[in-house]
Amino acid sequence: MYKILKKEVLANNIYLMDIEAKRVAKSCFPGQFIIVKIDEKGERIPLTICDYDREAGSVTIVFQAVGASTQRMAEYEVGDTFRDFVGPLGCKSELVDEPDEELKKKKILFVAGGVGTAPVYPQVKWMKEHGVDVDCIIGARNKELIILEEEMKKVAKNCYVATDDGSYGFKGNVNDKIKDLIHNEGKSYDLVIAIGPIIMMKFVSLLTKELGIKTIVSMNPIMVDGTGMCGACRLTVGDEVKFACVDGPEFDGHLVNFDESMKRQVMYRTEEGRAVLKLKEGDTHKNGGCGCGGDK
Repeated sequence: MYKILKKEVLANNIYLMDIEAKRVAKSCFPGQFIIVKIDEKGERIPLTICDYDREAGSVTIVFQAVGASTQRMAEYEVGDTFRDFVGPLGCKSELVDEPDEELKKKKILFVAGGVGTAPVYPQVKWMKEHGVDVDCIIGARNKELIILEEEMKKVAKNCYVATDDGSYGFKGNVNDKIKDLIHNEGKSYDLVIAIGPIIMMKFVSLLTKELGIKTIVSMNPIMVDGTGMCGACRLTVGDEVKFACVDGPEFDGHLVNFDESMKRQVMYRTEEGRAVLKLKEGDTHKNGGCGCGGDK
């Protein structure tokens, strides 16, 4: 059992929890994710790791209560326990293995959309801990949906906030803010890491391709099972078939076929759609699974 040590409401239907999970905390890195299972009959919920404390043995998760399972999770309180908390899963951010001196030479911009701010935070924090200054944009539809702003300001050299309706910070979406930084403030970047809704990552990647800036995106929003067994997170990257949960979740944003991925997500929601995908994709419909055993 995995005890809830802290619970906080970040915004409407968006929750933060610290979970006691010593083995996960000991070995996880930015970019990886975990799978939560509320009880014996609960479904598997993949969630990107927001933060971790190796000494305390805790892992921080952030989730939005949108479906039946996450709504049930939102009802849990401090002291309650989850049946399973499996991880770390997926590949860590490629920046983690890059020498600090090489990272310091790069001008890096993190772009976070909505709940995507949660998986961006540990990467920006990692950069700060290793002496690497980075910029960050947090974007949302309105002020009420901005999360982790104060935490991000402590670890980013510059943290910009953009809201679609102009209720807080810069008026416009994250793409508008990227253009503002480059064209109006004279900024330049060698690398962009964008995490958020698929449609947001698509348009950020289109913009950065036009600007000639290498871009990494995290395809965690399309994961369901988290082990490659279900086929939900199958995507095309360049000319290759990949699975977000076992090959990613991070990929080259300029190579991801976002339109195909969004279309698959719509089809995957129905039993008939899953059957059509399975027939059409044949042996490439799903992966053999990670077989890691997690934190059990």
